[in-house]
Amino acid sequence: MGQDSRRNFLGTAATAATALAGTQVPGTGQDRLRVGIIGAGDRGQQLLREALLIPHVDFVAAADVYTRRLEQAQAIKGDIKTYLDHRYLLEDASLDAVIIATPPHLHAEHFVASLDAGKHVYQEKTMAFEVADAKRMRDAYLRARRVVQIGHQSLSSGLMTDAVAQLRRLPMGKITAIVMHMYRNSPHGKPQWTRPVPADLSPENVLWKSFLGPAPARDFDPQRFINWRLYWDTSGGSVFENMSHQIAFWYQPLQLSIPTQVSMTGGLYLWKDGREVPDTMSVTMEHAEDVLVNWTSGFGNDKLGTGEFVLGTDGTIHKSQQLRYTPQKVNQASVPEVAGETRTLPQAHLRNFFDCIRTGATPNCPFEIGYRTSIACRMAVESYRLGRPVRWDAAKEEIVS
Repeated sequence: MGQDSRRNFLGTAATAATALAGTQVPGTGQDRLRVGIIGAGDRGQQLLREALLIPHVDFVAAADVYTRRLEQAQAIKGDIKTYLDHRYLLEDASLDAVIIATPPHLHAEHFVASLDAGKHVYQEKTMAFEVADAKRMRDAYLRARRVVQIGHQSLSSGLMTDAVAQLRRLPMGKITAIVMHMYRNSPHGKPQWTRPVPADLSPENVLWKSFLGPAPARDFDPQRFINWRLYWDTSGGSVFENMSHQIAFWYQPLQLSIPTQVSMTGGLYLWKDGREVPDTMSVTMEHAEDVLVNWTSGFGNDKLGTGEFVLGTDGTIHKSQQLRYTPQKVNQASVPEVAGETRTLPQAHLRNFFDCIRTGATPNCPFEIGYRTSIACRMAVESYRLGRPVRWDAAKEEIVS
C-alpha cells in the first residue's frame, strides 16, 4: 500500500473505529459475550480452552469440516453446538463474535462471511493468503465496522509493552536493520510438522470440497488434509507460520510499511518426504523507511532458537524470552543496559479482543498490521517460487517481478 493509500486506509479505519465506539456494541458492560469458532483443529481447540478461562464469555458453537474435530470440541465443552458447515454457525443471530482458526487459504472466505454476518472477528495468522484475499478482507472490514483482532499474540505480551517503552525512552538513533531468526530441530525419523493420519480420516468424515475451498480441485488426500502446512495450495510454509509473528511484532511499534522489495532463497535441504514448502530459508525485505529486515530459518538445528535484533546507530534491542536494550558505546557511552520486566497476562490477546468488543477500542493487533504482514509474507513466497526478487507496486497494490 503506497503512502497515500496507507494514509487513506488508516483514516478510514480510524473513522470506522470511532463509529464503532459510538454505537451499541454487543456484550457492552458486564453482559456475557457469545462466541463461536470456525476451525476446531489443534490451534482452534487451544483457543477454545483459553476463552473458557475468561470471565463473561460463553463459548457456544464450533464449526469444522472434519467430524473428529467437532467431537473433540464437545469433549472440551459438552454443550457446544457443532456444525460441519460454518454458514449455519453464522446464522445464529445471538453470536457476538467468531474465532477463525482454519488453514490460511480459507481465511478470506471465513473472515468475510463472519463480518458480513455482523460478527466481531478474531482471525488467526497469517491473516490473508493471497493479495486478492487481503483486499477482499479489507473491503469487508471497512464495510462491517466490527472489531477485528489478528492472532499475532505477542502484540499483547509484556514484550510489546517493553518494546514500546524502550523505543520511546532509550536512544536508538537511526534504525537501519532488523535481523531475525527461527530455528528448530526434531528427532531422526520425525519430520517437522508431520502428523499421523487418524484412522477415521475418510471422505465420509470430511467435507473435502469445503476444505479445498479456492485451492485447485483434486481427489481426496488424507495426507494433504492432516498435513496441510506442507503444501503450497493450503500453506505459506514457515514464512506464514513463523516469520509472520516476528515481523508483525516490529511492524506495530516501528510502523513499517509493506516492503518495497523482497527476496527469498532456500530449499528442501532436510525433509525430502513429499512436502513442497522449504525447510531451510532466508528472506530479505527492503522498506521505504530505509530499514532492511533479514529473516533466516531452518528445521535441522535448534541451537540459535528464536530471536530478533533491532539495530540502531545508538542502540540495539534484542528480543528473545526477554527484551534487552544495549547501547552502542561509540555513540552512547554513558547509557546503561536495560532489561524488560513486564509480564504477559494469561490469555492476554483474547482478553484484549473481548475487551475491545465491549469498549470499541482498537485491538492490540489491528487489521492494518495483519494486512501489511500478510503482503510481506506473500511477497516472500512469490519470490521463492519464482526464483527472483519481487517488488510491491504501491499504486496498483500488486506484487510485480
